[in-house]
Amino acid sequence: MPPPSDPFSELRRKLRARSPRRIRAGAAARSSVALILAGARPRDFEVLLMERSTHPRDPWSGHVSLPGGRWQAADRDRSATSIRETQEETGVRLRQADRLGELDDLCPRTPTYPELVVRPFVFGLRRKPPLAPGPEAAECFWVRLDGLPGAAREATFAIAGQRRRLPAFRIGARTVWGITYRILASVLEMLDD
Repeated sequence: MPPPSDPFSELRRKLRARSPRRIRAGAAARSSVALILAGARPRDFEVLLMERSTHPRDPWSGHVSLPGGRWQAADRDRSATSIRETQEETGVRLRQADRLGELDDLCPRTPTYPELVVRPFVFGLRRKPPLAPGPEAAECFWVRLDGLPGAAREATFAIAGQRRRLPAFRIGARTVWGITYRILASVLEMLDD
């Protein structure tokens, strides 16, 4: 059976049929991330993740995340931020035409992290592009999206001097948790509907 002409049509439809929840940033920094799916068929989708480089001033140092970062005045809009940051961190050049839609704004739930409003954008690519990690990424890698539900676990984290059990995905030796976990879980839920 030949692949569908647009493997992302159903997800694009679902994303555009909803109104994403928006959070007023106020004094909080504005940030955008790119959830990039690649594949010729929905069952083959892979998602691009990165392990952040270790840096003493980065509160997310060493975490597994989606590519992205803070909005800058030179960015046309929040989507442009996700595109710029993705290229800087992973070497992947996204276009606005690759954008499928947006997800709900999120904030970190951990009080020790900076005030931040994260806006996730979903992009679709038919093929995985070559990766060229920038200085902020220790490593970039693709993960099969359909493998994430089987990787769902709870993990224990030391946060603000207390041990807390939180939902996470365990991918080999890596743990995906926090905002990245919440974004991935929301896309998985949307694809299951």
